Amino acid sequence: MNRKLEKLIIGTSEKNLIYVLSFFVGLVSGTAAFVLKNFIHYVSHFLTRHFKDSAESYFYLAYPMIGILITVLIVKYLVKDDISHGISKILSALSKKGSHIKEHNMFSSMVTSGFTIGFGGSVGAEAPIVYTGSAIGSYISKVFNLNQNQVRLLIGCGATGAIAGIFKAPIAGVMFTLEVLMLDLTMSSLIPLLISGITAATLAYFFMGDSVSFHFAITNQFSYINLPFYILLGILCGFISLYFTRTGMYVENRFKQIKNSYTKLLVGGITLGLMVFIFPSLWGEGYESINKIFVGDGADLLNNSVFFDWKTEPGVLILILVIILFLKVVAMAITTSSGGVGGIFAPTLFMGAVGGYILSLTMNTLFGTHLPHANFALAGMGALMAGVMHAPLLGIFLIAEITGGYQLLVPLIISATVAYVTITRFEPHSIYTKRLAELGELVTHHKDKAAMHYMNVNELIETDFEVISPDLNLGELTYYIARSKRDLFPVVDDNGMLEGMIKMNDIRNLMFEQELYEKISVRDLMYMPEFFISPKDPMDIIVEKFRTSKRYNLAVLDEGKYIGFISRARVFSVYRDTMADLSYE
Repeated sequence: MNRKLEKLIIGTSEKNLIYVLSFFVGLVSGTAAFVLKNFIHYVSHFLTRHFKDSAESYFYLAYPMIGILITVLIVKYLVKDDISHGISKILSALSKKGSHIKEHNMFSSMVTSGFTIGFGGSVGAEAPIVYTGSAIGSYISKVFNLNQNQVRLLIGCGATGAIAGIFKAPIAGVMFTLEVLMLDLTMSSLIPLLISGITAATLAYFFMGDSVSFHFAITNQFSYINLPFYILLGILCGFISLYFTRTGMYVENRFKQIKNSYTKLLVGGITLGLMVFIFPSLWGEGYESINKIFVGDGADLLNNSVFFDWKTEPGVLILILVIILFLKVVAMAITTSSGGVGGIFAPTLFMGAVGGYILSLTMNTLFGTHLPHANFALAGMGALMAGVMHAPLLGIFLIAEITGGYQLLVPLIISATVAYVTITRFEPHSIYTKRLAELGELVTHHKDKAAMHYMNVNELIETDFEVISPDLNLGELTYYIARSKRDLFPVVDDNGMLEGMIKMNDIRNLMFEQELYEKISVRDLMYMPEFFISPKDPMDIIVEKFRTSKRYNLAVLDEGKYIGFISRARVFSVYRDTMADLSYE
């Protein structure tokens, strides 16, 4: 869209244009969150409304496979694109110049995840909604022809609105964008994020009130006597986070070895169906199970299962809950690896709640303590989010917002911080960024690397050097020196291959010895550089070559053919400009 037309439509400055667009992105992404959550709820309710708590249901064996089959067919024949791992896809888009996300993601992730989760797939709807919101922000920025920083900002606004809309938690939405997507924290970026977040959260409250995924009012205040137990919970959640990350990736890698998509569907669908049949609490996102823990009915996690009669036995209950805890990430990975669409957000919260409940129940059973189950479940959710996503502030503020206050702020900070410190000793990257880091494509979390990533090597090449033939003598060389503005002279043969180089400083004394003009040739004066650059080299390699060689200019050779030179000064200048461009002000 023409910039004059934009201002005519909006009638305001560019900054206010961003504010208006961030409001609109928040409105649309919040609506998308509302639509998807209700779609999942009604599909799941329709399929399970006739189930009895005291008896297992064999429908659990079939439902997950049916949902994944519908998803696979939609993706294969309608979408025709890989839409799994939505958050990683957003990070990958942000790592590329342009940062645009494909337009079909404004609806494809919603539709497919709705069927996957509604039919019992053990994943969350948050990643698909964040992918949807980010795609909406990307599309709007494309319509208004915004620059790259503004594109990145509106993508962040979409992600913020998605999280805020699902949980009615605008601050958590902002924290997600800042910690997970690593958008710059400046006032120019913070205000649009807040606008999107509060717009989506208000919309969610208007349509759903307190029934946004889960809601809990704290009845047991934090006691400093329980402080050691919250530290213990943080350590426990740190190791659970490590298990979550590595097990999830292990299961995915095993499924990647199965090449046929329908074989994956069959193996994954049958396995997932059996797991959900034996442990029905693995069904779907798991928010109903979390709510049961909140209201003091944690034993009801065994409802609809073959273990129903054992729910009153604390020892057996704890053992079964531990099994459920360890199987949730396996069920999650099987769901996505076999063709389903969903994210890790809800499984993380589920495992955190169950982990906190297990710890409090164990301590109360074995040692006669009186740890409040709900408080430890909440702290466990925040701690596991800090560990799995490497986002402690997100975990702290999300739980604080869904509880409607900050009474648990101290234990949340302690548990989340300890969990984060624990896992980072073993795993430097979150589950979202680990694969990108292994491929060398993670630049959003490192501004220096991002700047180098966006720099175009071909734009750095300087070609205003006098190219000379190795057959020239010293006298002929002086003519080239006289008309050159450079003190380096590439020596190139008839095929364009670099034979060597001559430095002005190396021959300065010989230039005035006219009796040597006919006796000394260019071949006698040239040398072959030890360091050179390929046009295919990434910028970090080029920077390292400058550091190692301590040269101010390096020749660019394409399989030996001379292209030009790149100067240290030119690299630094472009780097500085790129860093300035990446800082949205």
